[in-house]
Amino acid sequence: MATTKHLKLLRHWKKMRMGVKKMKTRGKKFQRKKKKKSKNKKKKEVPEQTDPPSISVSDLFPSGEFPEGEIQQYKDENLWRTTSEEKRELERLEKPLYNSVRRAAEVHRQVRKYIKGILKPGMFMTDICETLENTIRKLISENGLQAGIAFPTGCSLNWVAAHWTPNAGDKTVLQYDDVMKLDFGTHIDGYIVDCAFTVAFNPMFDPLLEASREATNTGIKESGIDVRLCDVGAAIQEVMESYEVEINGKVYQGKGYVREDLECSHYTKDFEVGHIPLRLPRAKQLLATINKNFSTLAFCRRYLDRLGETKYLMALKNLCDAGIVQPLPPLCDVKGSYVSQFEHTILLRPTCKEVISRGDDY
Repeated sequence: MATTKHLKLLRHWKKMRMGVKKMKTRGKKFQRKKKKKSKNKKKKEVPEQTDPPSISVSDLFPSGEFPEGEIQQYKDENLWRTTSEEKRELERLEKPLYNSVRRAAEVHRQVRKYIKGILKPGMFMTDICETLENTIRKLISENGLQAGIAFPTGCSLNWVAAHWTPNAGDKTVLQYDDVMKLDFGTHIDGYIVDCAFTVAFNPMFDPLLEASREATNTGIKESGIDVRLCDVGAAIQEVMESYEVEINGKVYQGKGYVREDLECSHYTKDFEVGHIPLRLPRAKQLLATINKNFSTLAFCRRYLDRLGETKYLMALKNLCDAGIVQPLPPLCDVKGSYVSQFEHTILLRPTCKEVISRGDDY
């Protein structure tokens, strides 16, 4: 039989249970509201690139972290670098620099993917270059000398190996039987990603392209810290000479001896030049434009045209004659021959090699 004391305890216990139930119910309601709220909240999506490309890669990667290139290990005596804690720490310190170069590399990949998709015989070379360069400007968020195009777009044809881009008024048209080297660069704060590939519509040039592609990959594989450049060159040459290319029934080996020829389009200010007095006022004015917009980055006549410079050829010659600006004429092989080129930029990190410009295409 329950005493008065027991009844009081029982009532108190029931009240406590009711309180706990209410607290649990409120907790469930709160959880339901919380879940409902998070369900309705939209996730922030990363935008996809448009076609044609128009979104800056900085907007495509809002975290500020850009894709890493292809990682290759060092060979033989440098293999110890992979596990060295000291070298890893050096890499951690250089991460901001690596990220800047990766941003430039991502721009390069996206631009060349777009250009490859639109290239066809019958296009004016000027249109190809200007489309490519304007796409770089959008994707890299061009900003003076802090971000932009690293050098003029090389679109050298056939026996011309490098350093050719159309000057104003050039009406050269890309043909079905042309072999075109598209060589262009991007930069962030002067750190340059230089990367090139070859375009040929006629399949008879496929072995030529394959030879230069394999030679480039061999050079990358052999490269490393403290490796002699002559050894890298020898490995590349061995691969090139192992190929024989048949064009129109005639068999060729790779040669690769070039000379300066044709009209100059590429120029660069001498990196080591000091103050040189100029008498021609127009040359002084042109030099100011070059310093402001290019510094020691390479430029071409089309870039001067775009900046509004006119009647500057005499002033440009004056700067070249004075040794302030260096002309970079096209590099040519024997007329009637064909030259192929593939090129990548390699980052020699303390622990490994990063082929910074590698993509799905090559």
